[in-house]
Amino acid sequence: MVDQLTPVLTKRWLSPRSWTLKTYEQLEGYTALRKALTAHPDQLIQQCKDSGLRGRGGAGFPTGLKWGFIPQGDGKPHYLVINADEGEPGTCKDIPLMMADPHSLIEGIIITSYAIRANFAAIYVRGEVLHCIRRLDAAVREAYAAGYLGKDILGSGFDLDLVVHAGAGAYICGEETALLDSLEGKRGQPRLKPPFPATAGLYASPTVVNNVETIASVPYIVNGGADWFRTMGRERSPGPKIYSLSGHVERPGQYEAPMGVTLRELLDLAGGMKDGIPLKFWTPGGSSTPLFTAEHLDVPLDFEGAAEAGSMLGTTALQIFNETVSVPWAVMKWTEFYKHESCGKCTPCREGTYWLVQILQRMNRNEGTAADIETLLDICDNILGRSFCALGDGAVSPITSGIKYFKDEFLALCEQNSPTNKEAAALAGASA
Repeated sequence: MVDQLTPVLTKRWLSPRSWTLKTYEQLEGYTALRKALTAHPDQLIQQCKDSGLRGRGGAGFPTGLKWGFIPQGDGKPHYLVINADEGEPGTCKDIPLMMADPHSLIEGIIITSYAIRANFAAIYVRGEVLHCIRRLDAAVREAYAAGYLGKDILGSGFDLDLVVHAGAGAYICGEETALLDSLEGKRGQPRLKPPFPATAGLYASPTVVNNVETIASVPYIVNGGADWFRTMGRERSPGPKIYSLSGHVERPGQYEAPMGVTLRELLDLAGGMKDGIPLKFWTPGGSSTPLFTAEHLDVPLDFEGAAEAGSMLGTTALQIFNETVSVPWAVMKWTEFYKHESCGKCTPCREGTYWLVQILQRMNRNEGTAADIETLLDICDNILGRSFCALGDGAVSPITSGIKYFKDEFLALCEQNSPTNKEAAALAGASA
């Protein structure tokens, strides 16, 4: 499957100065925009629906359907917001894309804005990635100078302004409504839904929020057509995808492959496990997705395949761990991250992640008891589905799946504190 794919999303990445407008235009850049501006906006929405493109930010919601939710003729301004707040451990596909090929995102933004009748768009980027922000700013300036942004784009009568907005580095702003609050200058916290952004998003107006990779895919669909896009991937999850491999692999990095590729195939591309040490566990979509083990090497990595195997595709951030890594330790480090990044708006997440960290730290100091495992699962049960947004659900996923597959490792940390072992130690001390 992998050998049959001609690079699509990454085809310009290795070109000299791939991030410049000159290189982009030499390699079919902005040809899709010219084609799109001759079509009716509704035709573009339908083409996106026909292509089967699904959100590449984690949830996998059908992109064309989301565009179609925007009410037309309502007299309100429409907005497009790009979620480039890539902050989950292991997730590293959008920033490399914006660094190597920012104009593919900008062209996708212009086409999408035209389709949903938006005259203002914003790219919300993590403030820590200053190098990426500078490159996006330069690309936006180039696009304005060339007439691809601003007033009367390419003589079409369509106007669009685009801004690059630097966030303050809060993981919670990866949640679309928290991102919108932050973009408005408020504290980044998730909003109650409904209303949904499609009817009351940025400044209470209809808004589409899409991921970087999702929108960067749009120009290729316009040029190639919906049927061409569906020749890649699987029936319900078509198209190419960027998979990020990190951890114990020989060649970590970004690998483009059709949706539905397996970890076994990706490991072949990445040179196999580092130093030949066998695989122990891995995440299919970042630290917020339930763990997989070596038994899941042949799970199709698309939305349905990952879900059927008990996890989620997420952001296709594959963190690979070999047999030298302690599962309780890895789970503890992830949980410390979620506890730190909880916005504190809801009690289950704010209090639950705090207590999860306390217990996991105690266990990793070999001070836990077997009862702590049941307490962990009980706390997870009280967070899952009860927190205000998905951060709480993501925080418990590595814990519950870690205990499911590697309960013996958690028990081993508690053995010396079990009543039987304490009695044995006391008797040994008394006899001495």
